[in-house]
Amino acid sequence: MASVTILGNTPPFSFGHFDFFCAMAPLPLCSLVTATDGTIVEPVCYARNIDFNSGNYLLFQPATLFLQVIALLMTLTMIFYIRSKYTAVGRKEIVMFFYMYAVTLIVEFLLIGGIIPASTAVYKYFAAFHAGLFVSTFYCLMYNGIVGFQWTEDGTSKSLWTLRLSTLAVLLITFTIAILTFLNLGGLSSSNPIGLYILYFILPALFLIVYVVLQIVLVVTTLDDRWPLGDLLFGLFFFMLGLVLEFVLGPWLCDLAVHYVDGMFFGTICTLLGVMLVYKFWDSITKEDLEFAVSGKANVWEQRNPLMGDDDVVGSLVGGMQNEPW
Repeated sequence: MASVTILGNTPPFSFGHFDFFCAMAPLPLCSLVTATDGTIVEPVCYARNIDFNSGNYLLFQPATLFLQVIALLMTLTMIFYIRSKYTAVGRKEIVMFFYMYAVTLIVEFLLIGGIIPASTAVYKYFAAFHAGLFVSTFYCLMYNGIVGFQWTEDGTSKSLWTLRLSTLAVLLITFTIAILTFLNLGGLSSSNPIGLYILYFILPALFLIVYVVLQIVLVVTTLDDRWPLGDLLFGLFFFMLGLVLEFVLGPWLCDLAVHYVDGMFFGTICTLLGVMLVYKFWDSITKEDLEFAVSGKANVWEQRNPLMGDDDVVGSLVGGMQNEPW
């Protein structure tokens, strides 16, 4: 009976409108866009809130917030390991993707938890900023798919500033479209947010598809090992599974869990697994020059033969007699 009720309360899918998605999951922008009839669409089933101070403060999505803290810690751990691979290809470019994902998590934490209430004037600006971060993070991932083809040397000022400026441009464009839509300015309307819809859903999907295709081509044409494709495809699988659990099965899962969690909880788990597999894929296709990763100085440690004179050097733990490989 509950499943029938949920199905009956779900608005139909309509391209250019957020009605269906907002009924399935409490996206940060859902309170700022209206349905075709001018009303705000609320989730069909949502997670329980935590009441603080006798109803004076409500914390929304507590289980998802806890999971986002774990996701942030995992992301910081991956950033640490990426930064420790000093000579790996694309290290400086890929780490920016994880920084973007971490900032997106923080802003989303503030919005969906009600820490920044939807009734405040600044909420719409944070929601627009979150939309910009969301889209530009996918763009940053796509750019990293291009880095492996060495169109320019990775880690150089040209590569890094191209990434930074283009990512910033995507963020600002999305932010501008979002805030104008929320404020009903510039010919944009919160009741017909088709521009924001394309930026929020279509563009990230295209960025993801381009990244996956480029990485498949890179592995097939340049590497003898095909195992990294498993990491890539499993990452794509978890991301797609997260979309299904959040926007298709979300209300049913919420009902089965008696409102303790909803689809956003499972979507966050799958997104984290997808991001972790992006790291695993990058780590599996990059090799580090251990000679220069250990130390920037050559011949720091030397072995000497005690049976010969002190000047007869046997070798070095880093390089040979003149910093040459053994």
